[in-house]
Amino acid sequence: MRLLFALAALPPAFAHDAHSPAQHAATPEESAFLADNEAAMNRMMSAMEAKPTGDIDRDFVAMMAPHHQGAIDMAVLQLRYGQNEQLRRIAQEIIVSQMQEIAAMKLAIGEQAPASTPAPTQSSQAPAVHHHTTMPAGMKK
Repeated sequence: MRLLFALAALPPAFAHDAHSPAQHAATPEESAFLADNEAAMNRMMSAMEAKPTGDIDRDFVAMMAPHHQGAIDMAVLQLRYGQNEQLRRIAQEIIVSQMQEIAAMKLAIGEQAPASTPAPTQSSQAPAVHHHTTMPAGMKK
């Protein structure tokens, strides 16, 4: 409770992101990352707007699969643009685990799992064949 009051008492300057565009000029790479990230988020949010079918299990998968795909898309962007090796390893793990979870959810409701393709973290750089995403060109190994 004290923490909530302490946070509420912070000056307004702390309420803004320390990396807001007004405080620094974005590099071309950061601008590209931000644009790609916004596109990934918009795709995810749009795909999660599944109409209810009356089948709770199918509706859950219809909303969660795009949510997991959004995590994959964001992790791919970390691999493409990020420099922190620890975060890059975490992003690789996110990609693999989320792909597995999408497949498991689809199998659980009797749908065919997505085609087996190399994860976008593998050196072949084959495009991922998930319902709406392909691996960005120029992704770092």
